[in-house]
This record gives sequence, C-alpha cells and structure tokens, in this order.
Amino acid sequence: MKKLFYLSILFIASSFIHRAHGQIQVNVNIGNQPLWGPVGYDYVRFYYMPEVDVYYDVVHRRYTYYQGNRWVTRAKLPGRYKKFDHYRTYKVVINDSNPWRHHRHHRSQYARYANYRSQKVLRDRGHHSVHYSSKKHKDHHYKYDKKRKGKRDRD
Repeated sequence: MKKLFYLSILFIASSFIHRAHGQIQVNVNIGNQPLWGPVGYDYVRFYYMPEVDVYYDVVHRRYTYYQGNRWVTRAKLPGRYKKFDHYRTYKVVINDSNPWRHHRHHRSQYARYANYRSQKVLRDRGHHSVHYSSKKHKDHHYKYDKKRKGKRDRD
C-alpha cells in the first residue's frame, strides 16, 4: 500500500515538473547577431533600418527591401547603398516572421530615427560609449592655465 501511495505521489510530481518545463522557452541568438546590431537584445529576428527602409533577417543573413513593385530578398544590398554604414544607422528590432507585411506602420513609427546616430552596437559593447552624434557632452575637459591660475578653454 505504501509503495502504491509513493508511486502515485511520484507520478503526480513528475507531471507538474514536465508541465513547468514545457512552459519555459528561452530564445537566444546573440552569437548570430552581426557586430553592427544594437546592444541589449538576447533574441532578434529582424532589424528594420529606417534610414534605407530595409529589413535585415538575422537568422538567414539576408536583406529584404522594396524594389520595383514587390519585396525582394537578397544576400547584399543594391548598389545604391554601397556607402551605407551599418554601424552608424539606427536599427529597430522586430521579432515578426514577415515584418514587411506591416511596413506602413514601421515606416511611420520609426521614420524619425532615420538620422539618429548614437545607438550602441555590439562591436562597441564593453568599451566606453562611442557616440556618433554631433551633440556636445556636458562634462567638459579644461586645461589649467598657470598665468591665469585657473581654468581656460576646453581642449
């Protein structure tokens, strides 16, 4: 009788453990993300780059953009983007299987970031912040002037 009791408890406990295990799902693709990807994401399916109006598929390493009257997917960007700098442009993380289906929404919501240049990228992670914006920092560095016995112009 005791064996049957303990066996039933073991069976019930194992069913709870199995259910809890099934509910936990963690997606991590940090190693697949390009070095020009933004910092702070464990999983990324697509980047939308409003500056050039292009989607980048992180998993398949391909670009999707509108050409002519349809969406095309290619391994490289077209020649008109040869001077495009992936490290400086703003990237929006979109975890959708076909983000271009909602392109009108993405374009209207993220167009204001097209010229935003201070997003940290994975390449620069762990280093002091690299800023590409033209804004001046508030913490200025001054040189000491012996004749004036005080601060003078910034360096």
